[in-house]
Amino acid sequence: MSIVKEFKEFAVKGNVVDMAVGIIIGAAFAKIVSSFVGDVVMPPIGALVGGVDFSQLSIVVKEGVGNKPPVLISYGKFIQTIIDFIIIAAAVFAAIKGINSLKKKEAAAPPPAPTKEELLLTEIRDLLKAGR
Repeated sequence: MSIVKEFKEFAVKGNVVDMAVGIIIGAAFAKIVSSFVGDVVMPPIGALVGGVDFSQLSIVVKEGVGNKPPVLISYGKFIQTIIDFIIIAAAVFAAIKGINSLKKKEAAAPPPAPTKEELLLTEIRDLLKAGR
């Protein structure tokens, strides 16, 4: 029974839930980036290089025979995947850089002014030190 209890504690920890949400959002973001690259970025690039559709670029290793499809090395899809990665990496870099700059601003903020109680306690402390 302790294994079930340990698993339950593990599964409901905040870190696990946060990680699951991050994975789900990351998967959705990857779909958005893939669509952006495939539908927005690559068509103009293909038009610039002579109307080439990068997703169709491939090298035939073995011709298809009968119902068997050909064996292909689809380097065009690989190029698109590299561009996807670069865009995702740039977005993550920008997000982390923004978060780090916010943390620096928080750390650089001056400490709050002492309250009246703190000032009074400081004065009492100083008076006690002077009386010794």
